[in-house]
Amino acid sequence: MLEPAYQADVVIVGAGVAGLAAAHRLNSAGVTTVVLEAAPYVGGRMTTEKVDGFRLDRIGQLLSTSYPELRLTPGLDRLALRPFAPGVLVHADGRVHRAGEPAGAGGARGALDAARALVSPPRRVRQIPAAAVPPVSRAFPPLGGALDQARLAAALGRIATVPVERLLARPERPAGRALAARGMPARTVEGFLRPLLAALLCDPDLTTSSRCADLALRAFASGRLCVPEGGADTLPELLASALPPGTVRTGVRVTSVSTTSVTTADHGELRCRAILVATDAHAAAELLPGLRVPPFHQVTVVHHTADEVPLAEPALLLDADRRGPVAHTAVISQVDPTRAPVGRALISSTILGAPPADTDRAVRAQLAALYGTATHRWELLAVHHTPDAVPAMPPPHDLRRPVRLLAGLYVCGDHRDTSTVQGALHSGHRAARALLTDLGVNSAPTATPLTASTAA
Repeated sequence: MLEPAYQADVVIVGAGVAGLAAAHRLNSAGVTTVVLEAAPYVGGRMTTEKVDGFRLDRIGQLLSTSYPELRLTPGLDRLALRPFAPGVLVHADGRVHRAGEPAGAGGARGALDAARALVSPPRRVRQIPAAAVPPVSRAFPPLGGALDQARLAAALGRIATVPVERLLARPERPAGRALAARGMPARTVEGFLRPLLAALLCDPDLTTSSRCADLALRAFASGRLCVPEGGADTLPELLASALPPGTVRTGVRVTSVSTTSVTTADHGELRCRAILVATDAHAAAELLPGLRVPPFHQVTVVHHTADEVPLAEPALLLDADRRGPVAHTAVISQVDPTRAPVGRALISSTILGAPPADTDRAVRAQLAALYGTATHRWELLAVHHTPDAVPAMPPPHDLRRPVRLLAGLYVCGDHRDTSTVQGALHSGHRAARALLTDLGVNSAPTATPLTASTAA
């Protein structure tokens, strides 16, 4: 297939998960592919810093075991996922509550049983002394009453089975407005749905398209929140290592592209039959003038370590009270023990936005209330602030933005799909299919098994 005038059939610019996923599809179809990455490492924003035996994600986006592309992407057959405990923990009105487990198959009785579980305190969670927290209203209990909880559990059970096509056919509006219009009690919305969606979408104001929010809720209700074992960078590194040797070339900065060649800063020109730009939105717009750049959500991740484990279960803890900068936190070493040395606890907390002036002090004070323990002896490991962490998806949002710009020139990334790892992988596969069609190559995608490891 390779013509003598060409050095590769396809050149992919960018070694994030979208570009690497596309490279796998193209290589499996017999298309010679070269991936050029300006950074000295692969993964783009999915990077993990290694400090004294700790593995610290820079953004720490949450994955779901229900993401289809994690099972369908070649090269991820060795990916191990570490799931959080079912549902989430919610800190509301000064107490911690378990929430978010869909009702079982037992109909109304199952929903009521789930509701009782939803409002019960989690086991082994250190509670805040009563004198230190505001009184809880008995007339309007945290997260709503038993009937409200039954409705919520049943709603999560239903959305887990709704076909995606039906969700995408719903009227589109900002997610916050959509929640208010769906008849859920205000306490359920503010005490659970809003902090949950803020964590899933990295959007504290819920300006995201309601269709994208529904997809996020569907993924939450039909699977388990999880993280890659060993850190976020495990996923792109697995993809890169499974490609033929020499496919991925790091430290090569592309300065311009055409339909038949790419020009690099220090490595000359590479001729090809087609170009796929798989960088972040800003870099893609520099190479492809006129390409729309979406707004972004800022994310700040603060990592602490402690001698004692402040939460004994591998749970995601949301702050519905919003009395500090942290939106959600977890003892991530309980979810994935490989991220911390033996005998040390790693607590990772996420701020949805820019960090406050005195970040460590503000975060420690809030975590002391959330976990119900003193935090002054915790050691600060890192503060990672990413201004352009997650592309925003305000309505109207096209979940399938074109990946084919013209014959020979293509683009992919989470800014062309949904702003998730699932969206990035899927956009890479859409671009690969468009490329193969234009090159006249037939390829049938095959599914690969996904290794799911349970939390220790």
